[in-house]
Amino acid sequence: MNRGFYTIMAAQFFSSLADNALLFVAIDMLTSMNAPASLTPLLKLSFVLFYVLLAAFVGAFADALPKGKVMFIANLIKVAGCTLIFFHVHPLLAYAVVGFGAAVYSPAKYGILTELLPPEKLVAANGWIEGLTVMSIILGTVMGGALVSARISAILLAIDLPFIDTGIDTTTEAALCVVVVVYLLATLFNLRIPDTGATYPHQERNPAKLIVDFANCSATLWKDKLGQISLAVTTLFWGAGATLQLIVLKWAEKSLQMPFDKATSLVGVVAVGVALGAAASARLVPLKKSLTVIPLGILMGVIVMSMTMVHSVLLAYPLLVLIGVLSGFFVVPMNALLQHRGHVLMSAGHSIAVQNFNENLSILTMLAVYAIMISLNLELNAIIVMFGLSVAGIMYLIMRKHAANQREHDSLALIGEHKH
Repeated sequence: MNRGFYTIMAAQFFSSLADNALLFVAIDMLTSMNAPASLTPLLKLSFVLFYVLLAAFVGAFADALPKGKVMFIANLIKVAGCTLIFFHVHPLLAYAVVGFGAAVYSPAKYGILTELLPPEKLVAANGWIEGLTVMSIILGTVMGGALVSARISAILLAIDLPFIDTGIDTTTEAALCVVVVVYLLATLFNLRIPDTGATYPHQERNPAKLIVDFANCSATLWKDKLGQISLAVTTLFWGAGATLQLIVLKWAEKSLQMPFDKATSLVGVVAVGVALGAAASARLVPLKKSLTVIPLGILMGVIVMSMTMVHSVLLAYPLLVLIGVLSGFFVVPMNALLQHRGHVLMSAGHSIAVQNFNENLSILTMLAVYAIMISLNLELNAIIVMFGLSVAGIMYLIMRKHAANQREHDSLALIGEHKH
């Protein structure tokens, strides 16, 4: 891997670290505002919303300018969203602006990898991105929680600049200042990203044509025999992952009698497993063999259901690490295959936009279903079993579809041979 690659990784890490820390600062703000509990999951929704709404446009934008410049602009949007809170804008709205920046950032950060690296290095590069993203989620969770804790905020508020009245008087404002500094650090790394020199044909500016173009790209990827399988798996994975975070928090509270601040550490434990699985598959699974990992998805769904039988913290940790390892191990090769197919069939920016649209639509849908189940007062164990069954069931159907595609491909190859 060259120096440019590590610069991109550093920019990605700090940007994602700030995103995750900001979520917990925003949750703390809602609590201090005595906002209704239903607003907390809406924070996650407001962040994801622009990924879905802007999917048709961000790919073209990512391909129209050098990727490093796109990432720089996106980070400035995030900083702007963060500073809105200082002007007493509602956290939901401010966090939505940060989500807008993140939606612009995403196609550029993945797209630049296909410009910078040869295909055989994509699985390893994806392992790096997934691993660092997971690390930034774990550290961001810890950092966000720490920034709003009484001890750290007292230290932050005690920092005084001579002769300058900073006007920073509350825990939230002090925490936000630290988050803004982390975003600015990411922005500095963005300025050091090399221009890969990759150019794309002139990008369309007309919104209607962009939407048609996006629909065509989406159809192309869903019709491709390899693209559809990898897209289906990653779409399911991200929706299930976002829902599992909330399920684990609830499960820790109900089955393990853990207080909220301890329960968040369990979310971190799953993330540690994902990082281990991602690192292992980046080492062990070449791009050609990427589809052999699908059965692990079925296994993960089955193992999730065993959460209903666990009532001790000692058993909870290894179980959640195992769920994480299986997830990380099967999603990294799928991501790499999907990027490779996307790069072959269309431009990098466009294929990532299609991927983002599907994955985030899946997150929105699954979180909505989960919210409905909670509002219907369904038993938590019933929700866990339904969740595990649906993940395993959908993965099984995807596996059947892949086998059918293979048979079709083999018989077409035979027909071709007979003709010659």
